[in-house]
Amino acid sequence: MARLKFGYNTNGFAHHALEDALRIISDLGYDGVALTLDVHHLNPFKTTRSDLRALKRLLKRLRLDVVIETGARYLLDPVHKHEPCFISAKGAVRRIVFTKKAVDIAAALEAPVVTVHSGALHPRMRAEEARMRLAAGLRSVCKYAASCGVIIGLEPEPGMFIDTIEGYAGTKRDVDHPALKLTVDVGHLVCCEQDAPGYIITRLADEIVNAHIEDIKGASHNHLPPGEGEINFRPILEAFRTINFSGLIGVELSRNSHNAPEAARNAIEFFNKIRQV
Repeated sequence: MARLKFGYNTNGFAHHALEDALRIISDLGYDGVALTLDVHHLNPFKTTRSDLRALKRLLKRLRLDVVIETGARYLLDPVHKHEPCFISAKGAVRRIVFTKKAVDIAAALEAPVVTVHSGALHPRMRAEEARMRLAAGLRSVCKYAASCGVIIGLEPEPGMFIDTIEGYAGTKRDVDHPALKLTVDVGHLVCCEQDAPGYIITRLADEIVNAHIEDIKGASHNHLPPGEGEINFRPILEAFRTINFSGLIGVELSRNSHNAPEAARNAIEFFNKIRQV
């Protein structure tokens, strides 16, 4: 079985310079980093080729694998969270441009995956129209990503138009492109699915290219540090081992930037105890 590799999402280091965050993540023993492109972390509209070359050297020196995340809250619109999105009536092109820039960054850093979400359904938009908009946008992005050797990982997320595995499957059929795969978030599975997370992970072994992990209490979409919620992580990690998952399992604690080094340390110590059993 493959050794599980844990990463940490830089959205949990919002108050750190990216270089400092990466050094802390590496020093704590993480295998990689889920790099969320944001206004303060590798803004794709301002990053230069020289910046990317320097970052690639740093990642290699720190021995960190990397995947690219596009879940920044206010990068594209300083007022409206996660807008514009793929299904926005206005501005969807900006989301597509941004995602293609993320693909360029992934290719430059040799990151295999760019994770995306659908965006939320606007009250005045019909679901069928949103479905068509999403498929068209993702098809364009996937075609571009394939030309760069990058995979797009669609992440179902509570509150988004695509929030379930069933929704992902339907979108995959609509897009019909081999570059579209699944980013699975363990907490989101707990919030939105009836089946156990371990069962879903095992069933979707051929689809999963990236993973997020955090704790959840009840079915509330509130990312908690591992051990502070109610998730039994042992069968989940065993499922990842069973499918020989070789990608990153990224700890995502975006609400813990106020104590980022401590939160990151506690999380890796928690998961190290489990994966050593």
